[in-house]
Formats: sequence, C-alpha cells, structure tokens
Amino acid sequence: MTTDIIYPLTFDPIFKDYPWGGRNLGEKLGRAIPEGIVAESWEIAAHPNGSSTVNNGALAGLTLPQVQEKLGLALVGKRNEAALAAGKFPLLIKFLDANRWLSVQVHPDDTYALAHGGDWGKTEMWVFLDAEPQAEIIYGFKPGVTREKFAQAVTEGKTTDLLHRLPVKAGDVAFVPSGAIHALGPGTLIAEIQQNSDVTYRIDDWGRPRPLHIEQSLDVLDFDLVEPSALQPKVLLDDGGLRIEQIGQCDYFETERLTIPDGSSFYGFCDGATFEIWAVLSGEVTLSWQGEPMTIKAVNWVLLPADLGEFQMTAEANSVLLRVVTPEAEE
Repeated sequence: MTTDIIYPLTFDPIFKDYPWGGRNLGEKLGRAIPEGIVAESWEIAAHPNGSSTVNNGALAGLTLPQVQEKLGLALVGKRNEAALAAGKFPLLIKFLDANRWLSVQVHPDDTYALAHGGDWGKTEMWVFLDAEPQAEIIYGFKPGVTREKFAQAVTEGKTTDLLHRLPVKAGDVAFVPSGAIHALGPGTLIAEIQQNSDVTYRIDDWGRPRPLHIEQSLDVLDFDLVEPSALQPKVLLDDGGLRIEQIGQCDYFETERLTIPDGSSFYGFCDGATFEIWAVLSGEVTLSWQGEPMTIKAVNWVLLPADLGEFQMTAEANSVLLRVVTPEAEE
C-alpha cells in the first residue's frame, strides 16, 4: 500500500439539531457551526445516520467508511479485524451541547441491540469540557429501585423521583455502560467516546413529543447501578511535567488524558495493532510523523491509522489532550 494514503486524518463533522441543543459548540469551543440549534457534532463517524468526510491529504472528500474500505487493516489495526469484517468502524466520537435536559434514556448491550435492530450496543463515556454552576446529570438509580417499582413509576409519570442526580464540573468524567439509566443536564458540554451505535431507548423526554421505548428499556436497564459517582482517573505517569491519566477502560475503548507542558512531547508508535484517536482539548500541538508535520489546535480531533508508525505530539502551549485506542481482546 502506498504510504501517501497512510497519514493523520482530519474530518468535517456532521451536526445534529436535536431539541435539547444550543450554541455552545461555537460560543465556548470556537467551532464553526451552522445557524440554529446544534446539539451534537459527530467528529469521527462512520454510521448510516452520519459519516464524517476527510478534509486533508490524498483521501480528502472520502467518507470514513470509504477510507476504511480502501485501507482495511492499515486503518483499523489487527485488534479490529472483526469490526472490519462486519464493515463497521469500531468507535464514534462526538461533542454534545446540552442546553436542556436530554431524555432519560438507556442503551442496550450488543446482544440485545443486534437481536432487536441490527446495530451494536452502546457503551460510552463523557468528558466534561464545561459545566455551569449547579450543573448535574442523571446517572443510575436511588437505592431500593426494582424493575417492578420502576415500571409502576413509569405508569404514574414519576420516574425521575427514583433517579440519582450527580453534580458535575469541567474536567469530570462519567463512564456510561450499556444498561445505565442516564441523562445529560442543562449547562453541560462534553466530549463523548462511544461504540459505533445510534441505539437509544427513551424512558422520559420531559414532555417533548418524541417516541418512548418503555418495554425495551425495562428489558435492558441495570437496576444494580445505584448512586454511581464520577470516574476517578488513574494516574499512569506524572514526572512533574507530562501527566497521563487513564480515564476510561472497557472492552471497546481505552481513553487517556494527557497534560503536556509547553515544549514537552509525547512519543507514540502506531504498530498495526490499533488506530489512535487524539483530541486537543486546550492549547496547541505539533504532530510530527514521517510526513509533513501538522498543527492541531483546540478543540479538534485527528485519527492516526494503525500503520502510521512513529509519531510525536509536541505542545506549543500548555495543552490537554485525549488519546483513544481499542484494547486487546482478553484471552
């Protein structure tokens, strides 16, 4: 395969105008967004409901599914052979701007989702980029909630009385596995890393006239998720300069948050096992590899193909980055 098509990929996003959105992707993140409500920006996406388009280099103009078809394992890596065989890119990367409550909802696991619609299940994680004072999310149940008790609350219109609310602030992380009842609250702005799925079962939509999915929700809800807390980052490296925290780990993705001081570098190697997805959340970095160096400013994403080889991220100002990879399958 010619090396001119193995290079760091950037994309034009897809915007979604769901009724709970606002204008903060432009006003707070400085992104160019269309007029009106913008709820979500699908940054790296390869789904029937939206596929992002490459905007740089030799592959410019191709959608991510077209790039995957062209590059195959050179893009996704050996860990993702099953996804490649299924014709799916493993992950979906978004920004969300919650100006109002999202629906109270739950996502199924792979087994249920594939049996009831053909999509994958949906495990996801949220990194809070901004949160207004008193911002909160719905995340899990209060103690003592059973399936029967919750089903009764649904019929009485009292579901929210049984739900756990968690205050959040910028920098917090919430891990949302399949089966977790959840809803983003007003005044929150997040980066979302998730399985490549668009399956959502709504339980309560705050009176908005959208379909609900009560029976499916009752089938998949995890009633053992009681008053969960925000994820506690695990420090992997802190040498007084470069700091690396693990902020998400599951069967589908592993996420690290890196704090890189001005002038310092992170050295990496895409060895064919997995692609890497990077976000610059604040600051600015130079991405160096065997080709032309790239400047990546906040707040933007880049996809590094699995066969890219050696690379380094050098901070041109104090910077915070996210790094997302797919994990090795357990034996």
